[in-house]
Amino acid sequence: MKIKQIWDELANDKSLIRGLLFRRYSGAVKPDVYVALQHPEKFLCVYVAINKNTEVNISNFSNLQEIQVDLFASPNEVDKNILIFKLLNFEHKDIFAVLCEDLIASISEETNEKRIIREVLNRFEKWKSLFNKIGLQGLKPEEQRGLFGELYFLRKFLRTTNNFLPLINTWTGTEKQIRDFQSGSWAVEVKTTHGNNHQKVQISSERQLDTTNLENLFLYHISLEQQQNSGETLNDIVDSVIEFLREEMIALNKFKSKIYEVGYFDLQRHLYENIGYHIRQDEFYKVENDFPRIEENDIRTGVGDVKYSIILTQCTPFATSETEVFDTIIP
Repeated sequence: MKIKQIWDELANDKSLIRGLLFRRYSGAVKPDVYVALQHPEKFLCVYVAINKNTEVNISNFSNLQEIQVDLFASPNEVDKNILIFKLLNFEHKDIFAVLCEDLIASISEETNEKRIIREVLNRFEKWKSLFNKIGLQGLKPEEQRGLFGELYFLRKFLRTTNNFLPLINTWTGTEKQIRDFQSGSWAVEVKTTHGNNHQKVQISSERQLDTTNLENLFLYHISLEQQQNSGETLNDIVDSVIEFLREEMIALNKFKSKIYEVGYFDLQRHLYENIGYHIRQDEFYKVENDFPRIEENDIRTGVGDVKYSIILTQCTPFATSETEVFDTIIP
């Protein structure tokens, strides 16, 4: 990861004892983005240089525990200020690095300063919630199983192509979208069950299986058997996806950013190492015609937030093959 390499190089630079040691991230990035190290504390930093006359409101970020946000005069340009993000807890270096890379990628082609600032601050709003999750007790059992199911589908998806980034970008479940995977005119909703409920899935809204504005919608059901110290763990499947993406740094950073968004952090891996999963059954269904579902047009005016269950034995006529699904959704 480029930013970690720069931090390491700055840490080995003995030319400065106190203050901010910095280096431009890349000439290919249009905004003035710098990677920095603050001495003597060795705080890891990233900052954007902006015109002194530009107003920036950072009042929402004044009471953070893990990251400090500041705005002050640039150390090397008299007509510039710097908007700097400083990591106060070195233990979270890996997470901070991924988030910084994500931020830089989001503004790399932008030249309008107001849009740059707006995007940077919007991204940081997401960071705040991520760092707040680190101190909690990890994902709930239902969330662990749901993430495992989505990653199980994603891994199948990645095996179909060498162009990984577009596939990672279709994983929208991490952003609380209506469906777990979507791009253009197709979508895939993943449902993971276990125990005695393996033949019934919960649908979270009247829009989730609504095909309006979609040419193809698939439901992918995975039935899990959960066991202690047996089967594939959540850590195992995360590691296997990372291995797929190891040579594609942009796709890897995007993937890590997404699993952080759902609350999976390396610091909490120990919470997931003893629970394994076996796949009892998995099946794809094409959602069309008389597939058992509720659509938005079925709802009377004034009714909303509809949740319901589907009995999978009634979906058998709509079962389809994995090959047909991927032939349909792969560009």
